[in-house]
Amino acid sequence: MKIGIDISQIVYNGTGVARFTDGLVNAVLEYDKNNDWLFFFSGLRRQLSKELEKRIVDRGFKLLKWKLPPSVLSLLWNDFHQIKIGESFDWFITSDWAEPAVSRTKKATVVHDLVFKRYPETVNTRIRQTQIKRLEWVKKESDIIFTDSEATKKDVIDMFGIATDKIVVNYPGVTVTKPAQTAIKETLKKYNLTKPFILAVGKLEPRKNIERLLEAMKQWNNEAIDLVIAGPEGWGNTNFKFKISNLKLLGYVPDSDLYSLYSSSLFFVYPSIWEGFGYPIIEAMKLETPVACSDTSSIAEIAGDAALTFDPNDVNAMTHCINKMSRDKKLRNELITKGLMRSRTFTWERYYNKLINSLNM
Repeated sequence: MKIGIDISQIVYNGTGVARFTDGLVNAVLEYDKNNDWLFFFSGLRRQLSKELEKRIVDRGFKLLKWKLPPSVLSLLWNDFHQIKIGESFDWFITSDWAEPAVSRTKKATVVHDLVFKRYPETVNTRIRQTQIKRLEWVKKESDIIFTDSEATKKDVIDMFGIATDKIVVNYPGVTVTKPAQTAIKETLKKYNLTKPFILAVGKLEPRKNIERLLEAMKQWNNEAIDLVIAGPEGWGNTNFKFKISNLKLLGYVPDSDLYSLYSSSLFFVYPSIWEGFGYPIIEAMKLETPVACSDTSSIAEIAGDAALTFDPNDVNAMTHCINKMSRDKKLRNELITKGLMRSRTFTWERYYNKLINSLNM
């Protein structure tokens, strides 16, 4: 097969979509022996790494780059639905941002979540409008829709009326590197982390529910343990209402540091209101970190029985969970064991195989 794929989202470090795109690209480069791929990238200020470009070319695959910002690409593809890529494919795969006009080509798309429909107040207006336009083209033109979870599949059916037989649930892979003790010590020193800490990871935006997490921490009132949040600024107000002295906002951190933070934290907490998958949950589990997380959407689906869950809209429930996790070492050890076993399900080789098998059907 000749397969085209839009990888433009790969450059947005610190986001789940970038993590997904990076994982899928690496899976194709590692596992595909039979197909001919064209990797499409559009960007202006952000560019692909030279290392990745070389790997694509060395594999004998084609790389096509357009110097257009996301807003212009969205206008051309989502609004006007014009300007074709100029290649013929058996399949063209898209995800998350823009739907191209293609002729004589089957289309597959990845829908990560429909938060913009379910909780529109938590999503930037421009992103929400872009996603609505994109999904209308997906509804009309996509032959296969891959979702990251059963929860998102249900949303696609309920909110867009798309036939069940068009939708394939394919859980993304999650890859981490276990850090050495020397790396962990260097990371703790780098960020001046001297006390035991609870770790939260994610872009700072309303959907991640950081305001309620801070309220729960203030209610818990235990300054012997820090709350460390790793993630870039998103949109919305980050001047949080609830102030706590034991908060450490690290901003975006590279993966090598992030893995050390997981490995050295007391436990990982994920209070997000709604997710299509939730990479940090499985990253934490793979690094033998106990997990406490929301009981909504795909979050509970992905975590299974390997995490302590709470209602993300209930601050008291969140406070109770934080208190229980911090005090109960036996529980944390049980969750580490369960989490490590559960995390082995999520591999990129399995994702790639299901993707190709679905395209071949």
